[in-house]
Amino acid sequence: MNDLLQLSSLSTAKIQHILDVAELCRQGQFVDSEKGKLVANLFFEPSTRTQYSFNTAEEKLGMKVINFNAQASSMQKGETFYDTVKTFESFGLDALVIRDREDEYYKQLLGRVQIPILNAGDGKKDHPTQSLLDLLTIRQEFGRFEGLKIAIVGDVKYSRVAHTNIEVMQRLGMQCVISGPEEYRDPQYDYINFDQAVQEMDILMLLRVQHERHEQAMSLSRQEYHEKYGLSAERVKRMKDHAIIMHPAPFNRGVEIADEVVECAKSRIFKQINNGVFVRMAVLKWAMEGR
Repeated sequence: MNDLLQLSSLSTAKIQHILDVAELCRQGQFVDSEKGKLVANLFFEPSTRTQYSFNTAEEKLGMKVINFNAQASSMQKGETFYDTVKTFESFGLDALVIRDREDEYYKQLLGRVQIPILNAGDGKKDHPTQSLLDLLTIRQEFGRFEGLKIAIVGDVKYSRVAHTNIEVMQRLGMQCVISGPEEYRDPQYDYINFDQAVQEMDILMLLRVQHERHEQAMSLSRQEYHEKYGLSAERVKRMKDHAIIMHPAPFNRGVEIADEVVECAKSRIFKQINNGVFVRMAVLKWAMEGR
């Protein structure tokens, strides 16, 4: 059974294969190839890009889709996460796409749910499909991973995107460093001064501050954060000619990224979002192959 719970469980060869299939999806292949299959999107945490990107991917593949609303479900009557998931499995579905606030929520489902589970994000641990779409965007831009330098800037400590990306990017031969306020750094990763990163990196990946995962308010004001760690138009001028800007979104304009930088010539932010549909088509196809 082809679950996608952690990207670290996939070999680099399998990752490259999924990216290859995503490219074919981008070219228009596999439309309606999973017609009649049933999938439920169980999002126990708010989402825009991931949920509706999965939804779009499922529709393109011809799948029938159930979008779950936790606020209008029996969870409001005390039903547990596990019982909710088992209920949807009992409907005879072919796959489940799940996001939850709890780290490694899927561990309670292993061996107990008999259809593929695609992890759409768990707590601050993993976000496999976001990393895959980031990799696809980088491969389209540079044609390789080996030797590229990326700085991930911002709230690394609480970011599932950062943790997943650093693990897989290092396996693929990329050099990964982090930057941002000391309170949001993770000591296991190498740190670089932000202005140095702006000048030296091939890729700047900006992260928003994950206020919903913090117990205390940010010590810097929005303006102070932008002055110290925000990517302004002036800083963009100091980037390498070939360097690109990425962001998993949602982004906070005027904080980690200036309004005029979001869609500047170096930005690949909306390309990332577009690639998310094709990556999720590829992942869904892979999950169905294991049925």
